[in-house]
Amino acid sequence: MEELILHEIVVLFILSIIVVLVCLRFRLPSIVGFLLTGVLCGPSALGLIPSPEAVDTMADVGVAFLMFSIGMELSGKELVRLKKPLFLGGSSQVLLTTAFVFALTFWWCGPRLGIVYGCMVTLSSTAIVLSILQQKALTESPQGQVCLAVLIFQDLAIVPMVLIFPLLTGGLELDMNSMILAAGKGLLVISGILLFGKFILHRLMFSVVRTRSRELMIMTTLGLCLAVALITSWLGLSLALGAFLAGLMMAESEYSLNTLESILPFKEVFSSIFFISVGMLLNVGFFLSHLPVIALCAAGIIAAKILMAVPAVRILQYSMRTALLAAFSLAQVGEFSFVLAKSALGLELISNDAYQIFLAASILTMVLTPLLIGVAPKVAGVILKRPDVQTAEAAAGEETEVTDAEGSRIIRDGRLLKDHLIIIGFGIGGQIMAHGAKRCGIPYIISEMNPDTVARYRDTEPIRHGDASFPLVLAHLGAATARTLAILTSDPAGSRAIIANARAMNPSLHIIVRTRFLGNLNSYRAVGANEVIPEEFETSLEVFARVLNHYLVPRQTIDEYVSAIRRENYGMQRRLGMGGSIMESLPDLQLQAYEVEEGSPVAGRTLAEAALRKEHGVTAAGVRRGESINNNPDAQTRLQAGDVVYLLATQEAMTKAAWLFHAETGRARA
Repeated sequence: MEELILHEIVVLFILSIIVVLVCLRFRLPSIVGFLLTGVLCGPSALGLIPSPEAVDTMADVGVAFLMFSIGMELSGKELVRLKKPLFLGGSSQVLLTTAFVFALTFWWCGPRLGIVYGCMVTLSSTAIVLSILQQKALTESPQGQVCLAVLIFQDLAIVPMVLIFPLLTGGLELDMNSMILAAGKGLLVISGILLFGKFILHRLMFSVVRTRSRELMIMTTLGLCLAVALITSWLGLSLALGAFLAGLMMAESEYSLNTLESILPFKEVFSSIFFISVGMLLNVGFFLSHLPVIALCAAGIIAAKILMAVPAVRILQYSMRTALLAAFSLAQVGEFSFVLAKSALGLELISNDAYQIFLAASILTMVLTPLLIGVAPKVAGVILKRPDVQTAEAAAGEETEVTDAEGSRIIRDGRLLKDHLIIIGFGIGGQIMAHGAKRCGIPYIISEMNPDTVARYRDTEPIRHGDASFPLVLAHLGAATARTLAILTSDPAGSRAIIANARAMNPSLHIIVRTRFLGNLNSYRAVGANEVIPEEFETSLEVFARVLNHYLVPRQTIDEYVSAIRRENYGMQRRLGMGGSIMESLPDLQLQAYEVEEGSPVAGRTLAEAALRKEHGVTAAGVRRGESINNNPDAQTRLQAGDVVYLLATQEAMTKAAWLFHAETGRARA
């Protein structure tokens, strides 16, 4: 028996390596490769796996590990924050999809099968959707958060769905006592998990960490994950839900990072086996002989789920763009639908042919999921170009009134704004930027797509709800008269649309955009961004600088290294993106403002005495004193403490001359 299981694992690994390599060669996601691997080694194709039950068990473990890692990346506070999209959005998606499928199948199959097909179709694949969103770094995007909430609710909805099927056959009667007992068991388990996490988990993990044994840490993590998953499974809930609750429990521990690191390799391996097990369910002969019917069913399922998911997300007051992106992500049939289909087949609610058609169509929707998520931004862009859609989106945010940075006047529809800052996205980065703008007296306005965030800050910040990728929304934000636009969202396609529309509206607008990866720099610059800040690059620079500082490398040397690295990498990206234009051969000049501090080397001296240009390679382009600005200072202009000097120079020269304006560094050098 042991040799048989080992043989199956070896066959799966070798075949998946070959198939996934071929898929990646043709730029197909690895998930598609794993599904095809399962089809090839399944009993209806090559028949390489004589005992698929063992593979199914490993697949269940894979889904459990996936949900555990997702729970680890969240926390109890984060889940509370998602309560509205979880219960309102999730219930809307489940009820709307079930009712829609029921209405479509009622006339052909009757009410009983209408309910069966409605329940099976409404579920989406947690493993596939969240895996793709994680790969694309979209889990923190608005559509990623909505998808996560809806998928969690679907996992909760499995319990009543499983109970409904026997009721449809008359084989199970539930009285009030039975329902209360079932609900009590669920509450008891959840309460027990929460109490364990609060009073016992910390002490247990502390004891494990004190041993400094990596092996014990891995065993403890795996044991807790699978134990909670099994407990929930015994009580009629899913393994995945139990693993998710275990992950939430571990997320509150101060040792969560070590725990997550130990589980990741197992998650990747077993999650891959899950996709292979799904592919093994497909009967290749039946699929080929009924291909037109299966393709039609798959297309109908995708269309129905998209049509019903859009209003479910719109109920949460998210933009049409977010609704479309989330709907395309949730358009496939989920892995737990196979559990319901097997139950329906065993209860003789559906025939074997109907089971095979549903199974084949479901797998086809899973295979198409990476393609659907990939084309969703383009489809959304086409739909959102319609004038009626843009007008509706813009009108959705018109009721919000905002004030300027001093709160002295009301700004409506952006008509009174001028030379202001537009902040797109009000996460941590947006909040820091708004705080800084307020302290510096810079007028600003915020655009945020999460309605809960808008409601939370409406009374304290100039924030409004809307999708800034729409030109009309940008117009209401005052993009035509703004000075700076800062984009701090995690949606690459949406950011490109915002940049292109804002640039067309205001050619002189300075656009700064944040991106997670350096590879997105060229695409943002191509549509009009002035500055692109890649998180991975800037974070690496900061880590590099702190490492050198720990080794007591002089600060000037660190600044020179960082400036050289930044100049080299950004300069290379610009040369690649702009095709080697003449502008790229000019010095990388920058304009920055420095305040003259009391006791600094330049305080009380004229520009000629300070010798900024001659000795330090920087030019004073302007001097502001109080409310007056000297745009053309001469050599005899005397600098005073509190003056703001606008310097024009390269970044390297600017870094070297910065000490002249600081009192402490000036005294140190003197």
